[in-house]
Formats: sequence, structure tokens, C-alpha cells
Amino acid sequence: MPRIETQKVVFAEPNAARQKPPAMFRVLLLNDDFTPMDFVVQVLQQIFAKNREQATQIMLRVHNEGAGLCGIYPRDIAETKLNQVAMLAREHQHPLQCVMEEHK
Repeated sequence: MPRIETQKVVFAEPNAARQKPPAMFRVLLLNDDFTPMDFVVQVLQQIFAKNREQATQIMLRVHNEGAGLCGIYPRDIAETKLNQVAMLAREHQHPLQCVMEEHK
């Protein structure tokens, strides 16, 4: 009688199931007395993909409260957005500042 070999199948738990999700970061624009409001709206539309109404609401929050939330992103995307804001502000000679803080 021929011998039949059986195969043993082992299912492993994916590593991703055991890892914590990546830390998320809040990206905020800060108010200053020199950057024009229209430029802030432009930045929010161009870099953060906000529509005109959303961008205007965030710009008003920045103006009235000192800071406005642009979005919550993983670290590398948040850093990229910060750099894009800094480059665009520098190009247009505005002192607009953008910061990121860990989202809890």
C-alpha cells in the first residue's frame, strides 16, 4: 500500500494585530498679526484639501482663538504638511506658523 504523507498547516497570527496603531498628530495653524486671512484660506485649501467654507471657518478660529486645527495625521504626513506650509509662507513672505502635537 502506498504511503500518503499529510501536510500540517499552521496559521500564524499577523504581527499587525499585535502592534499598536501609529501615533496620530494634530496639525495647527497659529495666529499672527501679519499673514493675510486670504492667504490662510489659500493654505488650508491647497495643503489641507479644505473647501472654501471649511477653510474660512478654520481661518476664523485661528484669528479669534489663536490656533486652528487643520487635521489629524500620522507623524510623517503631519511633518510633510508642516514643511509645505513653511515653504509656501516663506515663498509669499508671510510669518505664518504651523505646529504639530500628539493627538491623545
